[in-house]
Amino acid sequence: MRVLVTGAAGFIGSHTVRALLKDGNEVVGVDDFNDYYDPEIKRKNIAEFLDDARFKIEKADIRNEQEMMRIFKKYTPERVIHLAARAGVRPSIKDPILYHDVNVNGTLNILGAAQSIGVKNFVFASSSSVYGGLEATPFCESAWPLNPISPYAATKLGGENLCRYFHEQFGMSTTCLRFFTVYGPSGRPDMAPYMFTKSILEGTPINRFGKGDTKRDYTFVEDIVSGVVSAIKTPLGYEIINLGNNQPIELNEFIGTIEKVLGKKAKINELSEAEGDVKITYADIEKAKKLLQYNPKTKIEEGMRKFAEWYVGSAHTIGSELVKEEIVQI
Repeated sequence: MRVLVTGAAGFIGSHTVRALLKDGNEVVGVDDFNDYYDPEIKRKNIAEFLDDARFKIEKADIRNEQEMMRIFKKYTPERVIHLAARAGVRPSIKDPILYHDVNVNGTLNILGAAQSIGVKNFVFASSSSVYGGLEATPFCESAWPLNPISPYAATKLGGENLCRYFHEQFGMSTTCLRFFTVYGPSGRPDMAPYMFTKSILEGTPINRFGKGDTKRDYTFVEDIVSGVVSAIKTPLGYEIINLGNNQPIELNEFIGTIEKVLGKKAKINELSEAEGDVKITYADIEKAKKLLQYNPKTKIEEGMRKFAEWYVGSAHTIGSELVKEEIVQI
């Protein structure tokens, strides 16, 4: 297959590119290398692919409709994995217009370009945040009504509706995958696994919002990617499918797991609950098992050990002497 991947230089995107290339596919990556976090991290994420003739990368903003049309017509991908988005619940509260522009208007541009060249299958990265403060757990795809409590969540629900429209109007197969708290090597520096690991290693306090009793369905990136690759191989008409681990972890337990992996106690700065946060995310994955043969295998301690090993070995760690000490403990 020739697959176009938006957000290809990002966390999940780079893992997806690796899996697709390993599976023998051609990959066209699109990424604008924006400064939401250090663009150099994104460049490092894709460095290993640049010598592979099957991989091409285009630096472009998905909000640019003409540029997206140019790229789609140039490469004529058969299938599309749309991962590019402005990420983060809390930042979206501060800048909802930007989030709508990237996540809704940008998604519309990608869908339009895909439809114009007859793309066979379109996979959209949605989010567990669309469930909002839903009380019934585990979260099932058929749950309704959904009441997102952040602009980010609302934009992801908007993207799902655009995918439904393009399926119904043009017959394009579109699958929306609701990701549940993805973590792992190359993880984003604004997410808890990265920030907590960094702070514990440096001996600086971590910010814990609330009492530490919120729960997240942490899902290892390789498990997520297995579901993404299965979805791009399997046109399903129009479907919404959860990709999670089906095992929510309490925040205090998560911090304790990192402490165990690093062999070092955390210093905790206790803060009030953050705006836009929900009490729990918990994926019902029966649909994913049935339609995608999805089977997450990575337990939280194993996954965080792999993350910590990557973090300690990466170029942007926090000092050679501390790194040497912590490698022994890991």
